[in-house]
Amino acid sequence: MKQLFTFFFIMSAFMTTAQESSEEITEINTNKSITISGSIDAYYRANITAPNDENAIAPRTSFANLPGFSLGMANIIFGYDGQKVGFIADLVFGPRGTDAIFASPMYSATGNIINQLYVYWNVNDNLTLTMGNFNTFLGYEVISPTANFNYSTSYLFSYGPFSHTGLKADITLSNDFSLMLGIFNDTDLTEFNPTGNYALGAQLGYGNQYLNLLLDPSFTEIDFTGGLDISDTFYLGVNAAYLDVENSGSFAGVALYPQLTTSDVFTVGLRGEYFSETELGVGAIDSYDRKGDAAVFAITLTGSYHVDNLIIKPEIRLDSASQNGAFIDNDLAAAKSLGSFVMAAIYTF
Repeated sequence: MKQLFTFFFIMSAFMTTAQESSEEITEINTNKSITISGSIDAYYRANITAPNDENAIAPRTSFANLPGFSLGMANIIFGYDGQKVGFIADLVFGPRGTDAIFASPMYSATGNIINQLYVYWNVNDNLTLTMGNFNTFLGYEVISPTANFNYSTSYLFSYGPFSHTGLKADITLSNDFSLMLGIFNDTDLTEFNPTGNYALGAQLGYGNQYLNLLLDPSFTEIDFTGGLDISDTFYLGVNAAYLDVENSGSFAGVALYPQLTTSDVFTVGLRGEYFSETELGVGAIDSYDRKGDAAVFAITLTGSYHVDNLIIKPEIRLDSASQNGAFIDNDLAAAKSLGSFVMAAIYTF
């Protein structure tokens, strides 16, 4: 009887402790801020001054370059934002997602779907450490269509870095100034480091203005990104960059992004970009003079109409190059310019 009583006493104590532990775990889980967000996008694209059949061409910029009715990507982002630590798992499916991870050395050809994957630690109020794969800190535009005003992308964005894998420290210097310092694998090598080389990155921020520097083993890029609210309805963004490729050419460019809000549901914006290359640069323009130099001026007019979580973006774009042969016309003859139209639909959740 004593043994039986002892057994029941131990079991009772164990069950009580287990119940208390379960309640504590439930309370902890309840306090976790797990989030799921993302977007889905598709578009229609047609040339105005060039063919739309098997001879169809597009500006040599990233995304929004497929003819007819085309797919963008499905983007699903899982996140946890704790008081001290957190993570982001950013998954992409579709042509835009594949282009975004183009340099993944192991898995891009077999269905790699990771756009970003990182953990972070808020060490204190002024320091956050992040490790993993994250989108680049350079430039005005990003991979996700929800964060860009224009649906098609600029030359500056398309030929700068897309992503980095490594370790970075975000430091708050004061109420106005911030600093980021990082060490990364070679640019766009996202799963591991097959070269043994590393890149160094830095960003100095003042308000919404950022001066960025990337020292990669094969190139150096300096970039400025900023924006200013001229009024309650008028915004002006700017991006300027210079990239020098080791033992090769370079590119330089500037883009302005004026945007006017006309109502609660509609905004119209313009991207005006000048982009030039020397000694073939990064091969963005496809037609060069004898020295390998060329330039392009691109104007993109975009409307943005909101219907609940759906964004409809009609867009007209004109690319004009310095060299004949950068594009073709409807007769398949060499041309300096290309006019095109895009209608995009983006759903966010």
